[in-house]
Amino acid sequence: MKLFLPQTQLEEWALGDQADLKDGHLVVMAEGGGSYPAVPAVHFVQLVSGEDTHKLVAKVKTEAQLASLGAEQMADSVILGESAYEVVPGYVTEVAVAPRPGDKKPSNETDLLAAFILNKMG
Repeated sequence: MKLFLPQTQLEEWALGDQADLKDGHLVVMAEGGGSYPAVPAVHFVQLVSGEDTHKLVAKVKTEAQLASLGAEQMADSVILGESAYEVVPGYVTEVAVAPRPGDKKPSNETDLLAAFILNKMG
C-alpha cells in the first residue's frame, strides 16, 4: 500500500527523533527502526481556479508525474495549464498491508512502519 506523508508530519517526527528523511529514504528510529524509499509528491486538496480537466483533486502525484503532465509546483500550489490547485507537499512511501490468509507475512520492519505511520496519522 502506498502512503502519502505530509511534509509537516515528517517535520514533527524529525523534531521528536521518531523518524527522518535521509537520502530519499524515510528512516524510522522508533522501535527497531527501518528505512523505506520515499519519493517527493503532492496531495491535491482543491481547485483554486480553472477546471479540473485532469481530475487531480483528492489525488497524489509524484514530482515525476507532475513533470510528465507539464505541471509546475510552487510551495503549496500547482499550476497546470489554465488551472491552479492548492496542494500539500510531502512524500510517498510504500508499505505492505496485513496479510490475508494464505498470503506471505510481511517483514517486521514493514509491520513497524505501517503501525508507526497509521498510529501517528490517525
